Amino acid sequence: MFIVFEGGEGSGKTTQVKLLARKLKQNGYKVLITHEPGGTDLGLKIRKLLLFSRKPVVPRAELFLFLADRAQHVEEVIRPALKQGKIVISDRFSGSTFAYQYYARQLENFDEIEFLDKYARHEIWPDLTILLDVPCEVGLARIKKDIAKKNSVRDLTGKKGMSSFELESLDFHKRLREGYLRLAKRYHWKVIDATLPVDRIASLVWKEVEKIL
Repeated sequence: MFIVFEGGEGSGKTTQVKLLARKLKQNGYKVLITHEPGGTDLGLKIRKLLLFSRKPVVPRAELFLFLADRAQHVEEVIRPALKQGKIVISDRFSGSTFAYQYYARQLENFDEIEFLDKYARHEIWPDLTILLDVPCEVGLARIKKDIAKKNSVRDLTGKKGMSSFELESLDFHKRLREGYLRLAKRYHWKVIDATLPVDRIASLVWKEVEKIL
């Protein structure tokens, strides 16, 4: 089974991925946690280029870098794990490409992006996608609070601990959220209110996973 968590910045995906993996393991399932970008050695290099580049990456180049990361991720990590009978849980997948590059970056022609993504993922598609929906202001405030708590060192952007996406304008993040909600309707994702308490979100996630186990 292939499960994906999607959501904007500060939506709590990483926390819920870990909680679901723990619950599945407690129930006797073999689980692999992964993420995009950066789920492979090549992906880590691409992640650094995308998130912490000194100079902006143009949207079209950004799209192709994410797709290159996905192609490697699918063949090196996801497909082998599924063949071994594991449940794969990924923090981001194709939905992020549509939300960030098409809706937030406002690249033209959804159908072309969908075609390129289909080629990159090579017949792999999630059995369940969960969108953790949170107002932009709330998510970004969480990010800043978390960075302050960790006292992060400066990254290559020169901004303390923040990625290039986290530094985008509020309008960018509003387009991102709206895009995610549109995608949820298009692809029949499960949408969960990410402002709820962590344990409540985990309970709602588990109910969705139980339906397809």
